[in-house]
Amino acid sequence: MLTKEYLHDIKRLQLLCEANDQITLKLNWDMLQNRETDEKNDFFLYDNNEFIAFLGLYGFGNKAEICGMVKPEYRRKGIFSKLLDEALEVCKTRKYKEVLLNAPAASATAKSFLKAIPCEHSSTEYQMKWSFMELHEEKDVLIRTSLTDQDLKAEIQLDISCFDFMEDEAVDYNRRIRKDGNQQFFIIESDEKIVGKIRVAHEGKEARIYGFLFFLNFREKELEE
Repeated sequence: MLTKEYLHDIKRLQLLCEANDQITLKLNWDMLQNRETDEKNDFFLYDNNEFIAFLGLYGFGNKAEICGMVKPEYRRKGIFSKLLDEALEVCKTRKYKEVLLNAPAASATAKSFLKAIPCEHSSTEYQMKWSFMELHEEKDVLIRTSLTDQDLKAEIQLDISCFDFMEDEAVDYNRRIRKDGNQQFFIIESDEKIVGKIRVAHEGKEARIYGFLFFLNFREKELEE
């Protein structure tokens, strides 16, 4: 588990890099704050007690996501490549089927790095920001807190269906994310049947939505209508 000192150093470097590069880094703070004590997922480097580089490895079932940063004046010295090599060795040991390198679209440094290594574009993520508006209640849709074992089983099945997790991977993933006391887990029902789930993580003054999933047959129903 990362100590408060390490978390403070990571946050300070993140703010510095974001301000310097005019970007937003996705460091999955909900996972950083709840690391397994027996797993190596974080790689960092100090120079004379100065925290200069960080790379985080985040496992999602049979996939791993990687995101990191290097202090601007220490870039182009092979530091990130060294941390990435260490992380990829861990990925091989855990037999991940896919490794995703998360790179901000506005980062010139990230683009240059990705062009120099064997990889290909996989997907694009967008961050949406809530603007206040009046909501119209859907009478046949209910969002409630996930409470029962049956609710948990449904959430696991949603991860298997939507994220291609194996069952043991989905069970382990849901076990880990429930250790975070800053998250809330909700079940979505329609006509008194579980059709989806949603997770809300509170980070400071912000709340972020994750794992907004629906069973395939319900999505097909919506498309037909």
